[in-house]
Amino acid sequence: MINAQFYEDHEHKLLGFHISGHSDLAMMGEDVCCAAVSSAVMMTCNTITEVFKINAKVSDDGNDIMLKFISDDSGEGDKMLVGLMIQLGQIERQYPGNIKISVETR
Repeated sequence: MINAQFYEDHEHKLLGFHISGHSDLAMMGEDVCCAAVSSAVMMTCNTITEVFKINAKVSDDGNDIMLKFISDDSGEGDKMLVGLMIQLGQIERQYPGNIKISVETR
């Protein structure tokens, strides 16, 4: 199962995420659920760091990706993460049991 954990502050502003696992829908390299999640996550990370130039720490070891804002004065990072959460929710509805989304307050 893919675990997508988002982190928010006490004002419900998203601060980052940690996504790991495999959907087990099909073999690696042939799994459309994993491909959809990977594509959405990478587009989000690239837009945050390369387009909006938001200072964020990103780590990716292939099966485990994490993004944490160092600073986001614009508020655009939060909006991007809300969009990612919505997209992952759509994938979760299409592939129930293959992805789990959670939010933790920090």
